[in-house]
Amino acid sequence: MTTEGYADFEGSQTWYRIDGEWPPSADGPAPLVVLHGGPGATHDYLLPLAELARGGRAVVLYDQAGNGNSTHHPDRGGDYWTVELFVRELANLVQHLGIGDRYHVLGQSWGGFLAQEHALTSPPGLRSLVLSNTAASFPDFVAEANRLRADLPPDVEATLRRHEADETTDTAEYAEACMVFYLRHVCRLDPWPDGVAAGFAKIDEDPTVYHTMNGPSEFHVIGTIRDWESHSRLGGIAVPTLVLSGEFDEATPALQVPLVDGIRGNGVEVEQVVLDGCSHLPFWEQPERYRSLVEDWLGRRD
Repeated sequence: MTTEGYADFEGSQTWYRIDGEWPPSADGPAPLVVLHGGPGATHDYLLPLAELARGGRAVVLYDQAGNGNSTHHPDRGGDYWTVELFVRELANLVQHLGIGDRYHVLGQSWGGFLAQEHALTSPPGLRSLVLSNTAASFPDFVAEANRLRADLPPDVEATLRRHEADETTDTAEYAEACMVFYLRHVCRLDPWPDGVAAGFAKIDEDPTVYHTMNGPSEFHVIGTIRDWESHSRLGGIAVPTLVLSGEFDEATPALQVPLVDGIRGNGVEVEQVVLDGCSHLPFWEQPERYRSLVEDWLGRRD
C-alpha cells in the first residue's frame, strides 16, 4: 500500500510518500524515514528503499523543501537554504505523521549530514540511524572526491578544470566530463536506472537548492555548506548507528573512519559495512544485499 500527502511547513508544503502498513501498529516494526541527498535531489533515486516495507514496516520517502513535489522557492538565496531549515522540516514531518515516539532514520549522502544533525537534537523517539554513503565533513568529502578525480583520464580532468576556471560549468561538455566520474563513483550501472536518471533530471529542472548549497558538481563544491562538519559534535549522537558505503564510493571508506570512531567514542553501538563492487548508490547496484543489511539492522533495533 502506498499513501501520499503533504505536511504544512513554514508557509510551504513538504510532499511525502509512505509504503507499507499505515498507520503503523504499536507492536509492529517502527517506521523508517528516508532522507535523500543533494542537497537538491529528490526521493526518486531512493525508490528501491520502498522495498524495505515488504515486511510491513512503514517507509517514508519525502522531497525536501525546494525539490521535487514539495514547494519550490527559486527566488530565495543562501540565507534561506540552510542546514537548520531542513532540520526543522524533518522534525515537522515526524510530528505531522505522528511517529515521534518510535521511528528510525536512514540518511543517504547529504541526507546523512541531515540525519546526523537530526540525531544531535536528541529526539526522544529515534531508535537508530543508518548513515549511508556519507561523511562527517564536507571539506573531507571534497578532498576525497578530488583524490578520486585525479585518477580520471587526463583529457577529462583537463576539461573539468578548464570549465571550472572559466566558470562555464553549465555547458554540455562539462556535464559529459562529470559523467565519467559519476559512472565510476556515483552509480556504476550503465545505462543508469530510470530512478537515478530522474533524480538528476529534477536537479536540472530546478537547480536552486543544489547550486546554492553544493555547487555545480559533486566535486566542485562552492556552495553555502562547503564548510559543514560534525566531527566535533559526533559524541552527541546517542542512538545505535549503522554506517554503509561502497568500495568505489565518492564518499570513500576512508571518510567513514572518523564518522564511526566519533560516534562509537560516546559508547554508542556502531556497525560499519563496506559493500564490495559498489559506489555511491549500492541500493541500485546490489539491492538485495543492501536491503538485507538494513532490514537486519532495523529489526534488531525495533
